[in-house]
Amino acid sequence: MARRPLTWLLLLVAAVIAGRIEQFRGFIDLEVYRFGGATLASGADLYDGGAVEAAGLPFTYPPFAAVLMAPLTELPPVLLAAGWAAASVAALLAVLRLLLPAWPPSGVVALTAGALLLEPVWQSLSFGQVNLFLLLLVSYDVLRPDRRTAGVLIGVAAGIKLTPLVFVALLVLAGRRVPAVRAVAAFAGTVAVGFLAAGSDSATYWTHTLWDPTRIGGLSFTSNQSVNGVLVRLLGHEPPTLLWLAAAGAAAGGLLVLGGLWWRRGEPGLALVLGALAMLLASPVSWSHHWVWAAPAAVVLWRRSRPIAVAWTALFTSACIWWPPHREDRELAWGLPEHLVGDAYVWAALLVGGWAAVTYVRAGSTRPRTSPSDSRAPLVEGAV
Repeated sequence: MARRPLTWLLLLVAAVIAGRIEQFRGFIDLEVYRFGGATLASGADLYDGGAVEAAGLPFTYPPFAAVLMAPLTELPPVLLAAGWAAASVAALLAVLRLLLPAWPPSGVVALTAGALLLEPVWQSLSFGQVNLFLLLLVSYDVLRPDRRTAGVLIGVAAGIKLTPLVFVALLVLAGRRVPAVRAVAAFAGTVAVGFLAAGSDSATYWTHTLWDPTRIGGLSFTSNQSVNGVLVRLLGHEPPTLLWLAAAGAAAGGLLVLGGLWWRRGEPGLALVLGALAMLLASPVSWSHHWVWAAPAAVVLWRRSRPIAVAWTALFTSACIWWPPHREDRELAWGLPEHLVGDAYVWAALLVGGWAAVTYVRAGSTRPRTSPSDSRAPLVEGAV
């Protein structure tokens, strides 16, 4: 009986997406993954763009990601889209289950259904993005830290998309150095797999493609909810590298330090959220669908401040970043009101960081209520 709500939810999502695929965003990113896998399997050049022209976007991920996608290339597009969407929802449900172990399965399923209304979540689903899978890999490593393989999943996630490497710093700051070493080793393993599967493509990626900003997309686009995106829209052009590094480094560094402190105090859930916000702010590009971390963040925030959790949820449900004029560089002409609304995800992350700092100081340097490595401690107690 416990599995029945999950089954019906996944079937519903799969049916809706399979039946109305044309009303979504074409699963453009899933097409990129699929063509990347097909290109790798055919032996063609993964990064010359020719093999992914049908998808309209280049393959910008490490070769290891193409290795993982290669087995999916033979599936019919509609079946792949429906299965991918259902698996993505299942990944989100698994993360919420990790945060709410005391909740009945039906309650977690209902919460997952509600989380589909968050702009980053439905954007990620409609693009066919990999974000919800990365969310699960990283969350499991942080929220179940006692395993002998703790840290490995973070390394694997970073092998698919580099940004989860930020969580290695969180592990170090939380005093979890052995899992940090495992994460680095696992990441190195994904790089090695890429070289074994496609040596030439790997050399191209690590020496050229990774450093080519033109392959990412328009930095000024409102969907780029990162410190860099805000600076581009404020200045009207790309910021000097030192300015971006200083601003993004200060924001991300502060959030990571706070995450380490909260983890040491027995709050791995809050540490996970702060680490995710650091990652999103630090990246040169954090499209709005990368912010699927808004879902677990809402659950974690509910434990400590329900007004903040409600405001956070309302913000990410409203899709307010799309309200001001956007596309075709219209963001560069924004005034103060447009910046307040159009850059809202970044402001929200900074405000949560400030709240976490003030709350930590007010709580004082008391002994941890639970050990940071105690995976059996209630992660979100009193959240009902």
